[in-house]
Amino acid sequence: MKPLHIIMSVIGGAIAGAAVGLLAAPEKGTDTRNKIAEFLKEKGITLKKNQLDELVDEIEDQVEKKL
Repeated sequence: MKPLHIIMSVIGGAIAGAAVGLLAAPEKGTDTRNKIAEFLKEKGITLKKNQLDELVDEIEDQVEKKL
């Protein structure tokens, strides 16, 4: 495996873990989505609103499957 793939995997795992943690918290959905957007911006990742919504929906589906 190339070092870049390993780094990207670690970053992706950290983002997914943080997003799952935020989604599992008992807060309003809009507050949670805003926190996810802020977290991604801090990490240098910018998404359009529809892209963020798709990401959150995908993560939410994965969390629901695990529960």
